[in-house]
Amino acid sequence: MLSSLELLDALHARWVFFIRRLDPAELTRTFKHPEMGTVTLVQNIALYAWHGRHHVAHITSLCKRKGWN
Repeated sequence: MLSSLELLDALHARWVFFIRRLDPAELTRTFKHPEMGTVTLVQNIALYAWHGRHHVAHITSLCKRKGWN
C-alpha cells in the first residue's frame, strides 16, 4: 500500500509531465484566484510548488519528532 507522501509524489510527477508540455504562451494565461485575484498559470504553478514543499516539510518534521518511519 502506498503512503500519502508516495501518492503525492506520483501526483506531482504527473503534473510535471503535463506542465513540461505547455508552451510559453500557455504559461502566461491568467485566471481569477479566489484570494489572490488575477494570476498567471506560471505564478500558480510556483505557488503550488512552494505549498507542496511546505506541507511535505510539516509531515516529515512530524514523522521525525514522533519517530515514525
